[in-house]
Amino acid sequence: MRINNLDFSYDKKQIFHDYSLDLSDGITCLMGASGKGKTTLLKLMAGLLKPDNGTVDIDDRKVSFMFQEDRLLPWLNVRENVLLVTGREKETDELLQELGIDGNLKISELSGGMARRVALARCLMFESDVLLMDEPFKGLDEELMKKVASIIVRQNKPTIVSTHSLDEVEALGGEIVNL
Repeated sequence: MRINNLDFSYDKKQIFHDYSLDLSDGITCLMGASGKGKTTLLKLMAGLLKPDNGTVDIDDRKVSFMFQEDRLLPWLNVRENVLLVTGREKETDELLQELGIDGNLKISELSGGMARRVALARCLMFESDVLLMDEPFKGLDEELMKKVASIIVRQNKPTIVSTHSLDEVEALGGEIVNL
């Protein structure tokens, strides 16, 4: 995956100018202060935003995106939210069990950390070649963060994660890109 001479602005505020980056097929952790472009870069890579100039090349790979907001459908239960992206019921149930979440719970019954894990499950169950994850550990305690990191690593896919935490980078074992 490669970003070539990228220019991008929001309302005349330049976020990226002539930015280039080669990404490995392993795990890459985007780090930087709030407002430095981590989420924007992920959205550009996913094709959710269009660059003003330059290219984002992910080699026609299918992308799964985990938003910073959980974006769960409140009229569906946990299991149904995950099954929206897959027909693999057994694997969905196994992943939810591993994440410690009852698939029959209503979305309104979830804590912030539980909702985050449901969003993670949905991202992982979507059949994709690349994972783009915007702060996947938000709202998780250290033990859960390590468990989630091991599940992400186990996917063995090119993965780009935005984070503020060196502990999260260490748990993922990824390369660091400072923005």
